[in-house]
Parts: sequence; C-alpha cells; structure tokens
Amino acid sequence: MTTIGKIHSIESCGTTDGPGIRFVIFTQGCPLRCLYCHNPDCRNLTDGKQVSVDELIAEIQKYTSYIRFSGGGVTISGGEPLMQPQFVKEICQRCQEIDLHTALDTSGFVDLDTVKDVLNFVDLVLLDIKSFDPEIYRKLTSVSLEPTLKLARYLSEIHKPTWVRFVLVPNLSDAHHNVTELAHFVSSLSNVEKIEVLPFHKMGEYKWEQLGYDYQLKDTPPPSPELVQKTIDIFKSYGLKVN
Repeated sequence: MTTIGKIHSIESCGTTDGPGIRFVIFTQGCPLRCLYCHNPDCRNLTDGKQVSVDELIAEIQKYTSYIRFSGGGVTISGGEPLMQPQFVKEICQRCQEIDLHTALDTSGFVDLDTVKDVLNFVDLVLLDIKSFDPEIYRKLTSVSLEPTLKLARYLSEIHKPTWVRFVLVPNLSDAHHNVTELAHFVSSLSNVEKIEVLPFHKMGEYKWEQLGYDYQLKDTPPPSPELVQKTIDIFKSYGLKVN
C-alpha cells in the first residue's frame, strides 16, 4: 500500500536544487523558525496537501525524458522533509527503481537513527548549515545546531555525496569567525563536493505579512557583491569548491 504524506507544492522543472533539471517536491512541516524563511507557510504539518507516493511518481514520470536528458533527478525539499521519513524514503526508493537521481534538501535538525534508513535511497544530500556559531544558529532558527553537525559527520562517515548550503545574511551569519569556523569544519569532512553560498533575499516577506508573522529582517539588505566574494574566498582558502 502506497504511503501518504503532506506536501506544500511541486516544481516540475527546477534548476537550483541539485544537478540538471529537477522535479522538486516541497514537503509540509518544519521544526525550524528561520528568520529569512521564504516558505513560512510550510511550517505546520497539519496544513498542505495530502498526496500518495503513487500520485507523485505518476506526475514525475511525465517529465522523465527532460530530467534524464539534463542529468537531473528528483529533489525532496521543504519545509523539513525528514519530518516525514517514511514518505520521503518511499519516494526516493521508487525514483531509484526507475533510475532517477535523488536529492534530499535538509536542515539536518533530525534524529539520526530516523534518518539512516532514508539515506540508503538518497544519492545526494543538500545540507543547510545556517551558521556555525551556536548562538547565531539559535537566533536564526530557534533550534540547536548540534543535530545538524551530527548528521554532517555521519554523512562523511558513510561517504554520502553532499553539498553544503550557507545563507549569507548581513549582520547576522556573515561574522568572520562564523564563516571561518564553518569553513574549517566542512574542510574536515570527506564527502562534501561543494559549498553553495546563497545571498540573503526577502522574496518570502509578503508571505510573512499574509500569515501575520513578524518578519524581523525587513530592514536587512541583501549582501553586497564584495561581501559575497569575501565569504567565497574564505571557503576557498580552506580548499573547498564554492558555487
């Protein structure tokens, strides 16, 4: 019997969440409360649309020729996909059965024992490490950093291909010690293929307003090209490939 889960939305031809053209599934529910979240309507697991894995696979199969030609695949994002581990596991398993590359976009704020079985069917992990300073991390997300670092170390142990994503927020995550310590940590891992430095933007601000949430970063500007380059250079100085 196919598993039922909750999703926020899908994107049939994504180009930013893994290699090639991606069919991206945004799952519903997230334990983080990121100050810059552009999908705050993903927070509550009780919201969203109920869908079966069978339905998703049928939709994915409409795009397989484009996906395969581009060297792409299927990405599970969110929200936090690992709030629905069985649902995500079955999607990835079914995708691999039809020879589609699978990617998992996660904050890493999960119980490691819950994740291990899911990772057997994931080809690439997009791991969001939003800060390395625990205080900055908690200010950004309202949760602890340690589960994410624990997952990062485990991914290295099992040699799971991983891209680390870091959102650069002026006057928040851009502190020199924060970037340097994150670069040092990531350079100690054996499985990280590259770092993605993602400049902060306010594309989701209107959603916060519609939902009646307090958007605390409304006066925060996007990072300057100089700050982005400075951050990239720090990661590169640790021998890391950066996009």
